[in-house]
Amino acid sequence: MKWAEISIQTSHEATEAVADIFHDLGSSGVVIEDPELVNTYRRSGSWDYCDIPEELNTEVVIIKAYLPVDELLDDKLRVFEERVNELHEHNLDKGRGCINCREVQEEDWASSWKEYFHPVRVSEHIVIKPSWEEYLPAVGDLVIELDPGMAFGTGTHHTTAMCIRCLEDVIKPDNIVFDVGTGSGILAVAAAKLGAASVRAVDLDPVAVRVAKENAAFNNVTETVEITQGDLLTGVDGKADVIVANIIADIIIKMLPDVRTRLVGKGVFIASGIITERLSDVTEALIDNGFVIDKVIEEGGWVAIVAGSGSL
Repeated sequence: MKWAEISIQTSHEATEAVADIFHDLGSSGVVIEDPELVNTYRRSGSWDYCDIPEELNTEVVIIKAYLPVDELLDDKLRVFEERVNELHEHNLDKGRGCINCREVQEEDWASSWKEYFHPVRVSEHIVIKPSWEEYLPAVGDLVIELDPGMAFGTGTHHTTAMCIRCLEDVIKPDNIVFDVGTGSGILAVAAAKLGAASVRAVDLDPVAVRVAKENAAFNNVTETVEITQGDLLTGVDGKADVIVANIIADIIIKMLPDVRTRLVGKGVFIASGIITERLSDVTEALIDNGFVIDKVIEEGGWVAIVAGSGSL
Protein backbone atom coordinates (compact mmCIF):
# COMPACT_ATOMS: atom_id res chain seq x y z
CA MET A 1 0.00 0.00 0.00
CA LYS A 2 1.20 3.50 -0.80
CA TRP A 3 1.23 6.16 1.84
CA ALA A 4 1.89 9.88 1.78
CA GLU A 5 4.37 11.17 4.34
CA ILE A 6 3.34 14.72 5.19
CA SER A 7 5.88 16.73 7.15
CA ILE A 8 5.77 20.27 8.48
CA GLN A 9 8.39 22.51 10.05
CA THR A 10 6.70 24.18 12.99
CA SER A 11 7.32 25.58 16.47
CA HIS A 12 7.38 23.98 19.93
CA GLU A 13 4.21 25.76 20.98
CA ALA A 14 2.25 24.56 17.93
CA THR A 15 3.33 20.92 18.23
CA GLU A 16 0.24 19.59 20.00
CA ALA A 17 -2.15 21.59 17.80
CA VAL A 18 -0.52 20.33 14.58
CA ALA A 19 -0.66 16.76 15.88
CA ASP A 20 -4.38 17.23 16.56
CA ILE A 21 -4.93 18.45 12.99
CA PHE A 22 -3.22 15.34 11.63
CA HIS A 23 -5.38 13.20 13.93
CA ASP A 24 -8.55 14.89 12.68
CA LEU A 25 -7.53 14.13 9.10
CA GLY A 26 -7.30 10.42 9.88
CA SER A 27 -3.67 9.84 10.80
CA SER A 28 -3.31 7.19 13.51
CA GLY A 29 -0.28 8.98 14.94
CA VAL A 30 2.56 11.37 14.34
CA VAL A 31 6.35 11.35 14.45
CA ILE A 32 7.76 14.38 16.25
CA GLU A 33 11.41 15.26 15.56
CA ASP A 34 12.25 17.65 18.38
CA PRO A 35 15.94 18.64 18.25
CA GLU A 36 15.79 20.11 21.74
CA LEU A 37 14.61 16.79 23.15
CA VAL A 38 17.33 14.89 21.30
CA ASN A 39 20.00 17.27 22.65
CA THR A 40 18.66 16.80 26.17
CA TYR A 41 19.06 13.04 26.01
CA ARG A 42 22.44 13.25 24.30
CA ARG A 43 23.71 15.24 27.29
CA SER A 44 21.92 13.18 29.95
CA GLY A 45 24.11 10.10 29.58
CA SER A 46 21.00 7.91 29.29
CA TRP A 47 22.22 6.51 25.98
CA ASP A 48 25.35 4.38 26.02
CA TYR A 49 26.13 5.44 22.48
CA CYS A 50 24.65 8.04 20.18
CA ASP A 51 25.87 9.02 16.72
CA ILE A 52 23.24 11.73 16.28
CA PRO A 53 25.06 15.09 16.04
CA GLU A 54 24.26 17.99 18.37
CA GLU A 55 21.48 20.13 16.89
CA LEU A 56 22.28 23.83 16.79
CA ASN A 57 18.87 25.04 15.63
CA THR A 58 16.43 23.84 18.30
CA GLU A 59 13.56 26.15 17.39
CA VAL A 60 12.27 24.09 14.47
CA VAL A 61 10.21 20.99 15.25
CA ILE A 62 9.39 18.62 12.40
CA ILE A 63 6.12 16.71 12.65
CA LYS A 64 5.36 13.86 10.26
CA ALA A 65 2.18 11.91 9.67
CA TYR A 66 1.13 9.25 7.20
CA LEU A 67 -2.07 9.25 5.17
CA PRO A 68 -3.15 6.75 2.50
CA VAL A 69 -2.64 7.81 -1.11
CA ASP A 70 -6.24 7.86 -2.35
CA GLU A 71 -8.83 10.16 -3.89
CA LEU A 72 -9.23 12.05 -0.57
CA LEU A 73 -5.56 12.96 -0.15
CA ASP A 74 -5.60 16.26 -2.07
CA ASP A 75 -8.57 17.53 -0.07
CA LYS A 76 -6.90 16.50 3.19
CA LEU A 77 -3.72 18.33 2.25
CA ARG A 78 -5.71 21.47 1.42
CA VAL A 79 -7.55 21.31 4.76
CA PHE A 80 -4.28 20.70 6.61
CA GLU A 81 -2.68 23.81 5.10
CA GLU A 82 -5.75 25.92 5.86
CA ARG A 83 -5.89 24.83 9.49
CA VAL A 84 -2.16 25.37 10.00
CA ASN A 85 -2.55 28.91 8.66
CA GLU A 86 -5.38 29.47 11.16
CA LEU A 87 -3.20 28.65 14.19
CA HIS A 88 -2.46 32.33 14.73
CA GLU A 89 -6.15 32.82 15.56
CA HIS A 90 -5.47 30.65 18.63
CA ASN A 91 -2.35 32.65 19.55
CA LEU A 92 -0.07 29.88 18.30
CA ASP A 93 3.00 30.52 16.17
CA LYS A 94 3.06 28.02 13.30
CA GLY A 95 6.80 28.61 12.88
CA ARG A 96 8.18 28.19 9.38
CA GLY A 97 5.07 26.31 8.33
CA CYS A 98 6.86 24.61 5.43
CA ILE A 99 4.86 21.56 4.32
CA ASN A 100 6.27 18.68 2.28
CA CYS A 101 4.63 15.54 0.93
CA ARG A 102 6.20 12.38 -0.49
CA GLU A 103 5.03 8.87 -1.29
CA VAL A 104 6.45 5.97 0.72
CA GLN A 105 5.84 2.25 0.94
CA GLU A 106 4.42 0.99 4.23
CA GLU A 107 7.50 -1.04 5.07
CA ASP A 108 9.66 2.09 4.78
CA TRP A 109 8.13 3.76 7.83
CA ALA A 110 6.21 1.18 9.86
CA SER A 111 9.17 0.44 12.13
CA SER A 112 11.95 2.88 11.21
CA TRP A 113 11.13 5.10 14.22
CA LYS A 114 12.21 2.30 16.56
CA GLU A 115 15.89 3.09 16.04
CA TYR A 116 15.40 6.29 18.07
CA PHE A 117 13.70 4.66 21.08
CA HIS A 118 16.08 3.31 23.73
CA PRO A 119 15.79 2.79 27.51
CA VAL A 120 15.63 6.17 29.24
CA ARG A 121 15.60 7.06 32.94
CA VAL A 122 12.95 9.77 33.38
CA SER A 123 13.00 10.03 37.19
CA GLU A 124 14.95 8.68 40.15
CA HIS A 125 13.18 5.33 39.98
CA ILE A 126 11.25 5.16 36.69
CA VAL A 127 12.95 3.83 33.56
CA ILE A 128 11.06 3.62 30.26
CA LYS A 129 12.22 0.92 27.88
CA PRO A 130 10.98 -0.41 24.55
CA SER A 131 9.68 -3.96 24.65
CA TRP A 132 12.22 -5.08 22.06
CA GLU A 133 15.34 -4.02 24.02
CA GLU A 134 17.04 -5.61 27.01
CA TYR A 135 17.65 -3.61 30.18
CA LEU A 136 19.23 -4.73 33.46
CA PRO A 137 17.45 -2.82 36.27
CA ALA A 138 19.47 -1.26 39.05
CA VAL A 139 18.35 -1.57 42.67
CA GLY A 140 15.19 0.50 43.11
CA ASP A 141 14.42 0.80 39.41
CA LEU A 142 10.78 0.64 38.33
CA VAL A 143 10.72 -0.30 34.66
CA ILE A 144 7.87 0.62 32.34
CA GLU A 145 7.87 -1.31 29.08
CA LEU A 146 6.23 0.28 26.06
CA ASP A 147 5.47 -0.85 22.55
CA PRO A 148 3.70 2.32 21.45
CA GLY A 149 3.50 1.68 17.72
CA MET A 150 2.83 4.66 15.48
CA ALA A 151 -0.14 5.98 17.43
CA PHE A 152 1.62 7.37 20.51
CA GLY A 153 4.93 8.73 21.64
CA THR A 154 7.53 6.87 23.62
CA GLY A 155 6.73 8.56 26.92
CA THR A 156 9.99 10.47 27.07
CA HIS A 157 8.70 13.90 26.06
CA HIS A 158 9.42 16.69 28.56
CA THR A 159 5.80 16.94 29.66
CA THR A 160 5.48 13.22 30.39
CA ALA A 161 8.84 12.99 32.15
CA MET A 162 8.00 15.98 34.36
CA CYS A 163 4.64 14.45 35.29
CA ILE A 164 6.33 11.19 36.26
CA ARG A 165 8.83 13.02 38.47
CA CYS A 166 5.98 14.91 40.13
CA LEU A 167 4.03 11.68 40.68
CA GLU A 168 7.12 10.13 42.25
CA ASP A 169 7.27 13.04 44.71
CA VAL A 170 3.63 12.98 45.83
CA ILE A 171 2.16 9.47 45.59
CA LYS A 172 1.56 7.61 48.85
CA PRO A 173 0.65 3.91 49.14
CA ASP A 174 -3.05 4.45 49.94
CA ASN A 175 -3.63 7.03 47.19
CA ILE A 176 -6.36 7.01 44.56
CA VAL A 177 -5.08 8.59 41.34
CA PHE A 178 -7.02 9.92 38.33
CA ASP A 179 -5.11 10.20 35.03
CA VAL A 180 -7.11 12.50 32.75
CA GLY A 181 -6.34 12.25 29.03
CA THR A 182 -4.26 9.13 29.55
CA GLY A 183 -3.10 8.63 25.94
CA SER A 184 -0.75 5.64 25.99
CA GLY A 185 -1.51 5.11 29.69
CA ILE A 186 2.08 5.66 30.74
CA LEU A 187 1.25 7.99 33.64
CA ALA A 188 -1.34 5.53 34.94
CA VAL A 189 1.20 2.71 34.75
CA ALA A 190 3.82 4.89 36.47
CA ALA A 191 1.39 5.78 39.28
CA ALA A 192 0.66 2.09 39.84
CA LYS A 193 4.33 1.14 39.88
CA LEU A 194 5.01 3.98 42.33
CA GLY A 195 2.60 2.35 44.77
CA ALA A 196 -0.81 3.98 44.29
CA ALA A 197 -3.65 1.85 45.65
CA SER A 198 -5.96 2.58 42.72
CA VAL A 199 -5.53 4.38 39.39
CA ARG A 200 -8.43 5.39 37.17
CA ALA A 201 -7.43 6.55 33.72
CA VAL A 202 -9.72 8.12 31.13
CA ASP A 203 -9.44 9.25 27.52
CA LEU A 204 -11.96 10.36 24.92
CA ASP A 205 -10.14 8.56 22.11
CA PRO A 206 -11.13 4.86 21.85
CA VAL A 207 -7.75 4.06 20.28
CA ALA A 208 -6.01 5.58 23.31
CA VAL A 209 -8.19 3.51 25.63
CA ARG A 210 -7.28 0.32 23.78
CA VAL A 211 -3.55 1.10 23.74
CA ALA A 212 -3.56 2.17 27.41
CA LYS A 213 -5.22 -1.11 28.38
CA GLU A 214 -2.62 -3.04 26.40
CA ASN A 215 0.22 -1.17 28.11
CA ALA A 216 -1.33 -1.71 31.55
CA ALA A 217 -1.59 -5.43 30.85
CA PHE A 218 1.94 -5.55 29.45
CA ASN A 219 3.24 -4.00 32.68
CA ASN A 220 1.14 -6.25 34.95
CA VAL A 221 -0.78 -3.43 36.66
CA THR A 222 -4.34 -4.26 35.58
CA GLU A 223 -5.36 -5.05 39.15
CA THR A 224 -4.57 -1.44 40.09
CA VAL A 225 -5.31 0.45 36.87
CA GLU A 226 -8.82 0.87 35.42
CA ILE A 227 -9.05 2.54 32.01
CA THR A 228 -12.28 3.90 30.56
CA GLN A 229 -13.45 6.06 27.69
CA GLY A 230 -14.88 9.44 28.67
CA ASP A 231 -14.60 13.20 28.45
CA LEU A 232 -12.17 14.48 31.09
CA LEU A 233 -13.44 13.95 34.66
CA THR A 234 -16.91 12.91 33.51
CA GLY A 235 -15.30 9.59 32.70
CA VAL A 236 -14.45 8.70 36.32
CA ASP A 237 -16.46 8.52 39.53
CA GLY A 238 -15.64 9.57 43.07
CA LYS A 239 -12.73 11.59 44.41
CA ALA A 240 -8.98 11.24 44.15
CA ASP A 241 -5.94 12.03 46.25
CA VAL A 242 -3.99 12.89 43.10
CA ILE A 243 -5.25 14.05 39.71
CA VAL A 244 -2.77 14.30 36.84
CA ALA A 245 -3.53 15.86 33.45
CA ASN A 246 -0.94 16.10 30.71
CA ILE A 247 -3.08 17.89 28.14
CA ILE A 248 -2.91 21.54 27.01
CA ALA A 249 -3.35 24.83 28.85
CA ASP A 250 -6.85 25.68 27.61
CA ILE A 251 -8.27 22.29 28.57
CA ILE A 252 -6.57 22.40 31.97
CA ILE A 253 -8.08 25.81 32.68
CA LYS A 254 -11.50 24.58 31.56
CA MET A 255 -11.47 21.55 33.86
CA LEU A 256 -10.20 23.31 37.03
CA PRO A 257 -13.63 23.78 38.70
CA ASP A 258 -14.27 20.04 38.32
CA VAL A 259 -10.77 19.17 39.53
CA ARG A 260 -11.33 21.26 42.67
CA THR A 261 -14.49 19.34 43.60
CA ARG A 262 -13.04 15.91 42.70
CA LEU A 263 -9.98 16.12 44.96
CA VAL A 264 -10.03 15.05 48.59
CA GLY A 265 -9.25 17.65 51.25
CA LYS A 266 -5.49 17.30 50.95
CA GLY A 267 -5.51 16.45 47.28
CA VAL A 268 -2.82 17.27 44.73
CA PHE A 269 -3.28 18.33 41.11
CA ILE A 270 -0.43 17.82 38.63
CA ALA A 271 -0.84 19.66 35.33
CA SER A 272 1.45 19.63 32.31
CA GLY A 273 1.33 19.94 28.54
CA ILE A 274 1.67 23.69 29.14
CA ILE A 275 4.04 25.80 27.05
CA THR A 276 5.99 28.36 29.06
CA GLU A 277 4.12 31.24 27.43
CA ARG A 278 0.86 29.99 28.98
CA LEU A 279 2.21 29.48 32.51
CA SER A 280 0.80 32.74 33.85
CA ASP A 281 -2.66 31.95 32.43
CA VAL A 282 -2.76 28.55 34.12
CA THR A 283 -1.36 29.74 37.47
CA GLU A 284 -3.85 32.61 37.55
CA ALA A 285 -6.72 30.19 36.87
CA LEU A 286 -5.46 27.81 39.56
CA ILE A 287 -5.42 30.58 42.16
CA ASP A 288 -8.85 31.80 41.07
CA ASN A 289 -10.17 28.28 41.67
CA GLY A 290 -8.76 28.06 45.17
CA PHE A 291 -5.59 26.08 44.52
CA VAL A 292 -2.27 26.66 46.28
CA ILE A 293 0.66 26.32 43.90
CA ASP A 294 3.33 24.14 45.43
CA LYS A 295 5.85 23.78 42.63
CA VAL A 296 6.49 24.80 39.03
CA ILE A 297 9.15 23.04 36.97
CA GLU A 298 10.26 23.92 33.46
CA GLU A 299 12.02 21.86 30.85
CA GLY A 300 12.52 22.35 27.14
CA GLY A 301 9.96 25.14 26.81
CA TRP A 302 7.28 23.23 28.74
CA VAL A 303 6.12 23.50 32.34
CA ALA A 304 4.50 21.24 34.90
CA ILE A 305 2.64 22.53 37.93
CA VAL A 306 1.97 20.82 41.25
CA ALA A 307 -0.91 22.46 43.15
CA GLY A 308 -2.74 21.65 46.36
CA SER A 309 -6.50 21.81 46.73
CA GLY A 310 -6.23 24.62 49.28
CA SER A 311 -7.13 22.51 52.30
CA LEU A 312 -3.59 21.40 53.14
